[in-house]
Amino acid sequence: MSERHDGSTGAENGSKGLSRRTFVKIGVVAGAGLTLGVSYKVMAGPGVPATDATFAPNAFLRIDADGSITVMVGKSEMGQGVATALPQLIAEELEVPLSQVSFQFAPAHPAYGTGIGMQVTGGSTSVVQSWQPLREAGATARWMLREAAAQRWGVPADQIQMREGKAIHADNSELTYAELASAAALLDVPEDVPLKDSADFRIIGTSVPRLDVPAKTTGEAVFGIDAGPSGTRVAVVARSPVFGGTLRSFDPTPALAVAGVDEVVELESGVAVVADGYVAAKAGRDALAIEWDEGVWNDLDDAEIYGRFEAAVREGGKSTRDDGDVDAAFAAGRELIRATYTLPYLAHATMEPMNCTAWVRDGRCTVWAPTQFQNAPNIVGGGARQVAAKAAGVGADSTEVHTTFLGGGFGRRAERDYVREAAELAGKVDGPVKVVWSREEDMQHDFYRPASYHEFAAVLSASGMPEAWRHRIASQSILQRMVPGWVPGFAANWAGNSDPTSTEGARNQPYHVPNINVSYAKVDLPIPVGFWRSVGHSTNAFVVESFIDELAHAAGRDPYEYRRDLLKEHPRHRAVLDAVAETSKWGSPAPEGRARGIAVAESFGSFVAQVAEVSVENAQPRVHQVWCAIDCGVVVNPAIVSAQMESGIVYGLTAALHGRINIQGGRVVQSNFHDYQMLRMREAPDIEVVLAPSGEAPGGVGEPGTPPIAPAVTNALFVLTGQRIRELPIQMT
Repeated sequence: MSERHDGSTGAENGSKGLSRRTFVKIGVVAGAGLTLGVSYKVMAGPGVPATDATFAPNAFLRIDADGSITVMVGKSEMGQGVATALPQLIAEELEVPLSQVSFQFAPAHPAYGTGIGMQVTGGSTSVVQSWQPLREAGATARWMLREAAAQRWGVPADQIQMREGKAIHADNSELTYAELASAAALLDVPEDVPLKDSADFRIIGTSVPRLDVPAKTTGEAVFGIDAGPSGTRVAVVARSPVFGGTLRSFDPTPALAVAGVDEVVELESGVAVVADGYVAAKAGRDALAIEWDEGVWNDLDDAEIYGRFEAAVREGGKSTRDDGDVDAAFAAGRELIRATYTLPYLAHATMEPMNCTAWVRDGRCTVWAPTQFQNAPNIVGGGARQVAAKAAGVGADSTEVHTTFLGGGFGRRAERDYVREAAELAGKVDGPVKVVWSREEDMQHDFYRPASYHEFAAVLSASGMPEAWRHRIASQSILQRMVPGWVPGFAANWAGNSDPTSTEGARNQPYHVPNINVSYAKVDLPIPVGFWRSVGHSTNAFVVESFIDELAHAAGRDPYEYRRDLLKEHPRHRAVLDAVAETSKWGSPAPEGRARGIAVAESFGSFVAQVAEVSVENAQPRVHQVWCAIDCGVVVNPAIVSAQMESGIVYGLTAALHGRINIQGGRVVQSNFHDYQMLRMREAPDIEVVLAPSGEAPGGVGEPGTPPIAPAVTNALFVLTGQRIRELPIQMT
């Protein structure tokens, strides 16, 4: 077996592999939760991640006698920059240049979890959740190294400065961290170490080069589709094309006749064809004689879906916000302003299709996966580790998950279906096996962003400000399949059919309206739905920012000034709104044939405002320029923040201009990028990002750039054409 392709980042960035030879002691650092202090002399219980590093004061940091410094990254790197931003937090407190730091992806283990032990990357929480514990990890190591230097020199510790990976005494004596590592490892881990003042930051707040770029540039970076030991076979799975369909029968004979095909194995999700490579496996899968029971949903289509949504709104839903008295305000005789919006299902369409490699041997299961969700021992279903263990028929303690780089995630790789398939198959065949999905399978067996239906009504006061606002929402629920264990505290609300992911950005919309009601109606359908970049904010920001724009125009007000007046109670919204208005020169005329639209949205603890400048060319919208202002609190790496705003804008534009999953005959119509288009380079606008940090606690960055872009574009199109776009993707009439 080759030991190289294990999903670690050793070759990619120069960090060394971790052995299982040493043991650890468990300690608690104040405010940081569980930390792991490593010592060659202290033994602890089984299953705790171990290392042969000379000095490892906690689960996140390794320092060796050769001077190598490794940060264990417990989050998944899918392009958003956590493999750089998280090491920055440790390097800052450790007082070491980031250029001296490498990283490895951490194993699946509760030490890298948060809350109820979930080790998951999503909700734009990586920096938010890591801000305190990783800084404490670096500060703890710095304190211990300084104590080791003080003991070596026989001087008080407060006479020693830590700088550039060295301990420096007032007499100019120096000791490197490499020279101090062995002595520091013998010290007790302190319980409370002060953190640096933000005024003294040298690394946090700077655009240091990304640590993952060299390996990705040279091709050394290992993604899931690359990972696994030598001799790994490839499997392709036939799944029911109809939602809710089940396997009736199959004949493996035609598949086994394909050169290179070794086995045909029935799985819970369908039938797997195992071969010596992907081409043979796919040909064998296509040759299978297979019959499906299509079930009761084989005539489901878009018309029925949206009809069910509309009926659910008419029947009434659960109020998720009810301020003042909307009915009384509506009964006062003022003209009602009404609008209805619909949004489609969307696929994640990651560049790397779903895949996972698994190997079951000697009662143990090893998994190599591009996963966003490594571990969750305390919730129903569990993370990749628990799912793989159950599917393979082994214990979770006997299951190891190697996280690889992810070729895109966007929430899709928080699901574990592809992990389950690989582990189940590995438990039924000999040797390692890699399950690879085709683009078509990925497109037609996704966990889609829920389609949704929105009805608005509002009345304006004599001064043109909104006096009452009603927003009714109908959609499928993402969280329904995760209750009761997936989301703590959610089960108590489920009896009322409430799903906070469906109403976020709507129930807490920030505009001052004295009478407001927001309700949600859950509609049960067989289409699998899941978290999609920015989740409910991606739909609700579009409808809320579109409708507030409608009210501004009905009042004869400038859309920017109108929003600003309604946001007096929300200074961070106003700050980014002002910043983007200034940057885009909002008050100046747009070039001939173009118009500008504006939108603002809060999501995942960050505030983003955008202005889009658009035209119409050949009866199609063209977005020329986007200005974006973000307040994400403390900025760890400005370049990464700007890049994520650009990424979110492009992702949101793809959805606004092209994205739609259609359902016909109980199945997905689209199959590949020819009929589920991505934004092309020729369509991409110029993007200018302005950082407007407030100094508040860190907010998210990976998702907040997506919600405002669609309404900014459609609001601009209204100015240009007079047509209100109330359905996505945009269709000009």
